[in-house]
Amino acid sequence: MSAELDALVGELEDAASRLRAGHLGAEEAAALVERCAELAGRAGSELDRAAREAEREAPDGGQEQLL
Repeated sequence: MSAELDALVGELEDAASRLRAGHLGAEEAAALVERCAELAGRAGSELDRAAREAEREAPDGGQEQLL
């Protein structure tokens, strides 16, 4: 996993903990939910990029080689 993805996951986990704790006001919780959506989008993009990179690096167009 990339450092970027690790950071995004960490921030999402922190936000989820804060939301579950229930100590946020309505506006602060709404802003945090919006931030989570942004982070999730970035994480999805990072995963897509990593998958494309893995496909390019795979031998013979992604097919495994026989031993």
